[in-house]
Amino acid sequence: MSSIVNLFVSSPDTRSERRFDLHINILQLKGKLELITGIPNSRDDERPLGFYGPSSLQVLKVVDTNPSLTFTGQLTDLSGVDKFELSDEQYALRQDSVLAYKQRHKVGRFAEKTEQTPQPEPQVDIPIGSRCEVESTEPGLHKRGTVRYVGLTEFNNTGGVWVGIEYDEPIGKNDGSVQGKRYFTCAPKFGVFVRPDRVTVGNFPVEDPFAEDEEM
Repeated sequence: MSSIVNLFVSSPDTRSERRFDLHINILQLKGKLELITGIPNSRDDERPLGFYGPSSLQVLKVVDTNPSLTFTGQLTDLSGVDKFELSDEQYALRQDSVLAYKQRHKVGRFAEKTEQTPQPEPQVDIPIGSRCEVESTEPGLHKRGTVRYVGLTEFNNTGGVWVGIEYDEPIGKNDGSVQGKRYFTCAPKFGVFVRPDRVTVGNFPVEDPFAEDEEM
């Protein structure tokens, strides 16, 4: 069995692969590690490295327990570094800041706000409660129901009027509510919202699905 192991040495400032003899004691090992990492030895240990059973390609992590006293620790320890701080009032007075740039160029929350003129609701001649039939792409399928809502909605960003219909059969998509907003009430799968151009108002009675069945 070889008495040499390849170990990765890791510290806050270094990382390297090194070869060590298993017969050197821990005090000697720490002396070598100090040359590699700059972290001084903090405790003596006469036991050999092999006593701890290291294997090749394992990581030997070196921790600086008192970074304020070592050179490498002073490079990474920020506890003693004076920080440059500005109050909100002082920052607002600076002319070389991102805030000042946004104010000069009217960017973000400093942009000029334009008032939007509310669009009038389009008039649709589809009375609430009237019977209707919805255009279908399936041959022979008559989607009949009752108009329950006509107006604007919150579930579509394109605007315009929607017609809420309660179907005679459970061929719809909702119960009169969409995304937590209720527009009318009906049983689940009986409600649907469509555009006015797909709705025909007229005398459309409820169809009897067994009307055309032959007598047995």
